[in-house]
Amino acid sequence: MLEGMDCLFCKIADGAIPAKKVFEDEHAFAIQDIRPQAPVHVLVIPKKHVGSLAAADDKALLGHLLHAARSVAEEQKLGNGYRVVINTGPNGGQTVDHLHLHVLGGRAMHWPPG
Repeated sequence: MLEGMDCLFCKIADGAIPAKKVFEDEHAFAIQDIRPQAPVHVLVIPKKHVGSLAAADDKALLGHLLHAARSVAEEQKLGNGYRVVINTGPNGGQTVDHLHLHVLGGRAMHWPPG
């Protein structure tokens, strides 16, 4: 088991909980969000446990996650545009204490988001 033994995303990364991955490499994976907020809503998740963006100090990993988000958007054919969101902490809307990026698309995104 990976670092965050009670962490849902660590269990998925470790294979203890099965998930259909739409992207995977040595540092990250991506899955469909179970409560999509757009026609395309994919989560890009580092395999290494990092609690949130506030706890992230690995610049290379953060850059890699953004690159993975771009790859996911390309694979999902979001050429008309998409949004990448990182919820951080309770007031930021983070519900799983493991850093993850939301890639949302397939419709026009409005501002402000909420």
